[in-house]
Amino acid sequence: MRVDSIAGDRPLWFTTARLQIDLIAPKGQKSTMAFRKNAGAKRFPRMSVIALSAVALPLFLAACNSDKDIDLSKYVAPNDPPDVLYNQGLANLNAGKMKEASAKFKAIEDEHPYSEYSRKAMLMSAFTNYRQGNYQDAINAGKRYVTLYNSTDDAAYAQYLTGLSYFRQVRDVTQDQKDTRQMIDTMKELVQRWPDSPYVEDAKTKIRFGRDQLAGKDMQIGRYYLEKRDYIAAINRFRDVVENYSDTRQVEEALERLTEAYMAMGIQSEAQTAAAVLGHNYPDSKWYKDAYALLQSGGLSPKENKQSWISKAAAAIIGTGS
Repeated sequence: MRVDSIAGDRPLWFTTARLQIDLIAPKGQKSTMAFRKNAGAKRFPRMSVIALSAVALPLFLAACNSDKDIDLSKYVAPNDPPDVLYNQGLANLNAGKMKEASAKFKAIEDEHPYSEYSRKAMLMSAFTNYRQGNYQDAINAGKRYVTLYNSTDDAAYAQYLTGLSYFRQVRDVTQDQKDTRQMIDTMKELVQRWPDSPYVEDAKTKIRFGRDQLAGKDMQIGRYYLEKRDYIAAINRFRDVVENYSDTRQVEEALERLTEAYMAMGIQSEAQTAAAVLGHNYPDSKWYKDAYALLQSGGLSPKENKQSWISKAAAAIIGTGS
């Protein structure tokens, strides 16, 4: 018996999708029902779902997109010419809209990489990233500019921005000084390659600051070893300051700490030499007063040994008493 004959005027897709039910009753057993689908039952429902999906999905996506807020100030049309983008970037920059300016300059680099405006945009990207505190992005853009356009007038400025980005990341002497070293190297390269640049004087100032920072790191470690009575390790740190950072303000303390360490080890000649060099270069220093008092407590006085490494290193020291 077939029950799909009672479908009447129901839609075709519903009628053909109905199941056929055959009553199968083997002789001597109760009847059971076996279900099988009509051969055409698969097609129409699936095609209908696909058709509905094709219509509904774009409408759904369009509805979702319409709910999003679009920041038109950052929007970049894919076909905008580079000069338009560049002027828009400058306008945003003058208005203090750094993020919007960055988006315009980046678009020029991405969409017009071989244009003259791409070169200018690369430099402006370094500047806007620096102003926003995105120092690594500024460093990357500055280095890329110097690599590609080192013969241009703006190469020195790109190098300077790179150095400034390292400078802004310099940490306290108790922490790692990797950025300090990179800043020094970058500024030194600026001074050497572009000696007539207007950025040279500030670069030299930053170099002096960085060297004092590195010397301060040595002093911080040296004091730690001195407190632990690891005198050899302490002396190595103080010696590095005297020999390699003699133009920094850390050298006064380094000489006094050398006096302490050598006295503790019983090497009186080196202790006297350190105090003598300190007194010669910084006679009014509080560090010299401490070193002098320490020697006197042991019945000694400052006396320079010309054969000492301290005496030889002292030639590079330019103190207040020199």
